[in-house]
Amino acid sequence: MELYSLPLIIALPFVAGLAATLLPSDSRAPATWLAGATTLACLVVTLALYPSVQGGGIVRQRFEWIPSLGLDFALRMDGFAWIFATLVSGIGLLVVVYTRYYISPEDPVRRFHLFFLAFMGSMLGVVLAGNLILLVVFWELTSIFSFLLIGYWHHNQAARDGARMALTITAIGGLALLAGVLVVGHIVGSYDLDIVLASGNAIRNHDLYVPALLLILLGTLTKSAQFPFQFWLPNAMAAPTPVSAFLHSATMVKAGVFLMARLWPVLSGTPEWFLIVGLAGMISLVLGAYLAMFQQDLKGLLAYSTISHLGLITLLLSLGSPLAAVAAIFHMLNHATFKASLFMAAGIIDHEAGTRDLRRLSGLFRYMPITGTLAMVASAAMAGVPLLNGFLSKEMFFAEAVETHADSWLDTAAPYAAVLGSALAVTYSIRLIHSIFLGAPPESFPREPHEPPFWMRFPVMFLVVACLVVGIIPGLTIGPFLQVAVSSVLGEATPQYSLAVWHGFTLPLAMSAIALAAGALLYLFAGDYLERAESPLLFGRIQGQRIFERIMVAISWRGARLVEQVFGTRRLQPQIRLLVAAAVAAAAIPLFASGLGFGSYSGARDDVAFAGLWTIGMVCAVAAAQRAKFHRLAALVLLGGTGLVTCLSFVWLSAPDLAATQLLVEIVTTVLILLGLRWLPKRSEALGEPSGRLARARHFRDLAIAVVAGAGMTAMSYAVMTRKPPDTIGHFFIEKAYSEGGGRNVVNVILVDFRGFDTLGEITVLGIVALTVFALLRRFRPAPDSIERPEQQRVQSSYDEAEPDRVAGATPAEYLYVPSVIMQWMFPVVIVLAAYLFLRGHDAPGGGFAAGVAMAAGFVLQYMAGGTVWVEDRLRILPVRWIGGGLLLAALMGAASMLLGDAFLTSYFRYVSLPLVGKLPMASATMFDLGVFSLVVGATVLMLIAIAHQSIRRLRAARLEEERQVAEERLQWN
Repeated sequence: MELYSLPLIIALPFVAGLAATLLPSDSRAPATWLAGATTLACLVVTLALYPSVQGGGIVRQRFEWIPSLGLDFALRMDGFAWIFATLVSGIGLLVVVYTRYYISPEDPVRRFHLFFLAFMGSMLGVVLAGNLILLVVFWELTSIFSFLLIGYWHHNQAARDGARMALTITAIGGLALLAGVLVVGHIVGSYDLDIVLASGNAIRNHDLYVPALLLILLGTLTKSAQFPFQFWLPNAMAAPTPVSAFLHSATMVKAGVFLMARLWPVLSGTPEWFLIVGLAGMISLVLGAYLAMFQQDLKGLLAYSTISHLGLITLLLSLGSPLAAVAAIFHMLNHATFKASLFMAAGIIDHEAGTRDLRRLSGLFRYMPITGTLAMVASAAMAGVPLLNGFLSKEMFFAEAVETHADSWLDTAAPYAAVLGSALAVTYSIRLIHSIFLGAPPESFPREPHEPPFWMRFPVMFLVVACLVVGIIPGLTIGPFLQVAVSSVLGEATPQYSLAVWHGFTLPLAMSAIALAAGALLYLFAGDYLERAESPLLFGRIQGQRIFERIMVAISWRGARLVEQVFGTRRLQPQIRLLVAAAVAAAAIPLFASGLGFGSYSGARDDVAFAGLWTIGMVCAVAAAQRAKFHRLAALVLLGGTGLVTCLSFVWLSAPDLAATQLLVEIVTTVLILLGLRWLPKRSEALGEPSGRLARARHFRDLAIAVVAGAGMTAMSYAVMTRKPPDTIGHFFIEKAYSEGGGRNVVNVILVDFRGFDTLGEITVLGIVALTVFALLRRFRPAPDSIERPEQQRVQSSYDEAEPDRVAGATPAEYLYVPSVIMQWMFPVVIVLAAYLFLRGHDAPGGGFAAGVAMAAGFVLQYMAGGTVWVEDRLRILPVRWIGGGLLLAALMGAASMLLGDAFLTSYFRYVSLPLVGKLPMASATMFDLGVFSLVVGATVLMLIAIAHQSIRRLRAARLEEERQVAEERLQWN
């Protein structure tokens, strides 16, 4: 079971998220059941692995990718990863149950579960990654999917701003983390986590330790919203409450402290670590608790409390003591339970009372006694009240704070900061309880408050019971699991520690009593002021969001304007001139330094016909460039001539596969460009050729740049071609194409087998380009002079309107009647041609890409013959599903080989005997090629639809304009 359990835990959420998108749009219950079953399955598989990690064991799974560069899909689960994976999947299950009753039926539930499950899978990837590069990949995925979840209610401006801020801060930190990981890999010589964890001394003693430390801490501190990056987390509270509960308790912000704990044996124990981590943690602990007291939004209070508690964990990790690391890991678990329950309780209050403004909430206990009791217990755990889990880890924190770890003012200030931060935590916890549940109720609530359904309250009940049970009998409940997690991080340095509730009258107990008493007294004297305060004292004018927005404006607006003023222009010609001049300079510098010599090798005989063919191509290219300014159609025709010459060149050089693909691509792209030319603005006849000396000087300058660039490329090409070519890997492909790839068409075998990963990346880019083109053209509005019908259509329509026995549009319909019928009849022929090219592609010229372009040409013919409305009334194309299905199929074929223990995209082939047919060669790469075919068809047709719909939009706009004019005439008549 262990062999594929780790990939299964990570893959299940992603696969289920994609499956959720295939459900009907109103499938609220099925989507929830799917998400719940997925999280439950992840939890069950994780729990089943406990015996494998219980005694210090490590479950590993590795799939080689580029072993020479240390890049492997390596997964690793020890005790620390196990307890975090259990936390992520367990709280994820509770959040799914809670979401069923929280999310409105009007909200897109499928989209929520897609983002939520992908977010969960990304966090599980961070926890289980056994390779640092892989960890960074999942790390950035958590930033992306948290952005989508925070901005789930995208109609809300606050949600969009909060999502943008969270993505900007955490993504920048992720890039810094990537740089730090690369430095660590350079020091150690490997990115494997096991090797890195065993190289602590080598890393700490290396000259690059400080740069690596700074970069890694920049990634972790931004992720965990620690000072000075704490401001993004409160602004993320515009997300739905289930997202906030999951994000604060088990994912996203916990990723930062998780990685600090994971790399604690490697990076800690130095003055730099103690100063940077300790200072960030101490300031976050106190500042977060202080700001939490003044918040009037319930979720805002909980957000700042998260910053404070994560600061506590960060400060513990900075101390360099094994006991402090134990306390940090323990508090990660405790914080997850009471913070998730508090956020879900806040969502219940908002859901049932209609507001989460503390100034409008009071006396809710009489309406919601069960929810009130649960929230009070969870708040007490957050405050560190005895017999609750928060008290145990906070007392361990006090015990470590009073110890001497370094001769530094920071170590001296640690116990005072610990008591101060804890006292402030008591204050905001009491305020949460008193402001919401106690006191007299207001005259009215936005909604009549009442208890939620049982299953909406069940996750809160479960977590609160966990707080109580762990707080009362920690040794029997959390003790064994904590020991497994701690020993996997500290190894032989694991200290002896006790989870007993009573240790006698000790200094940490006295510090806890002082914090509880001071916090209660502070609320007693300042509670009324906190209820009325609009902003925190001393920090009211310092707002992180405002600073962030000003920085973003300075970079994205003022900085961009400055760059545009210096280097930019509204005309395309100067931009091309600058680009070509820079390329010429970049090539000329090394050539002048080392010289350019020509060889004497001639691998082919001179051929006058071939030279004439290329002369035609060059003339077409130059003429197209010259005519593009004056006559676009003529330029397109000449450009097509250049493409045809390229195609014939491939035929001449015995590359029929490339020639067929080039010809098909040339046909389809020419038609698409021709359709797009219809919507470009007309050339103004008033713009003549510029005259004068300055204009002629510009012409000569451009001509000189063009001549230098062209002559330089010609010279370099000739210098390369007149030298004997070096040994290449071409012979390897020719020899191994059939024996290892199962195909005789070497080009196709290279694309779908030897270089299959490159092809996967290329089709991914093609899909992204198609979606981008479609999105841009949906917003595209043609120039006013391009909206009206072309002159030929206007003449034909006027003829129809003048004849009494004809209807409008009859002449255009009859104009190309015979060609349109032929094009419609060609559709099944094109389908057969595409199937023929696809099936023969592994052994003869063809393949998925060529077949996809041919199939797309069939759709182009249908749109040209019948028009957009006629085609879409008869064909349900759904190109986005073609794109997604093709990409998914190609990726699954790669993953299938990993399940068999081979590298990603390893292909298999064998002969299959079929009745009446005989033996047929069957290769798994054919299915990968089918994915390529599907994506190429979908991408091309999607761009075709985007262009074709411009005519529908024009007709709709014209019809609306006519209806408006008729309405105005009727109004005037009345």
